[in-house]
Amino acid sequence: MHDETTLLAALDALGIAYANTPHAAVFTVEESEGLHHAIPGLHTKNLFLKDKDGRFWLVTVEAHARVDLKTLPAAIGAKKVSFGKAEDMERLLGVTPGSVTPLAAINDADGVVTVVLDVAVASAPRANVHPLHNGATLGLAGADLVAALTAWGHAPTIAAVPAPLDKQD
Repeated sequence: MHDETTLLAALDALGIAYANTPHAAVFTVEESEGLHHAIPGLHTKNLFLKDKDGRFWLVTVEAHARVDLKTLPAAIGAKKVSFGKAEDMERLLGVTPGSVTPLAAINDADGVVTVVLDVAVASAPRANVHPLHNGATLGLAGADLVAALTAWGHAPTIAAVPAPLDKQD
C-alpha cells in the first residue's frame, strides 16, 4: 500500500503540480471548516459506497454538497447503494474513515472500486483532497486529479451528482 511519500512521488512522476498543507487531523467536514478559509480552492468530501450487486464506489463531491442516495445510482450507473464498511475501505483503498480521498485509488491495484467525481470537482481549478491521511490537505487541479486517476487505471466517472430535492411544506 502507498503512503503519502509514495503517493507524492507518483504525482511527481506524472508531472502533476500540487500544494501540500499539513494541519491537525480532521475527521469531518465540520471539523475542517477552519481550513476552508486558510486553504484556497474547492474542498471535498467522499462517500464510500457499495451497491446491490456488491460493487464498490468512491464518490467525491464538494464539501457542503448534499447527495441524494436514492437517485445517485442512476446518475453513476450503479444499483441501489448503501455505505460501505470501514473494513472494506481499508482493505481496498488503504485508508480509514476520515482519511478517504479519491487518490486512494492508487492502492486499488485490482480495480475493484469505481471512482466518481462530481463535475464541480473534476473541473475545479484547485480541488482539495487528503493525501491518504487526514492530517494534511493536498490541492491540485481537478483535471490533474482526473489525469492521475486515469494513469493509475481508475479513469473516473464524471457525473452531476444529484442533490436531494427539498420537500415543500
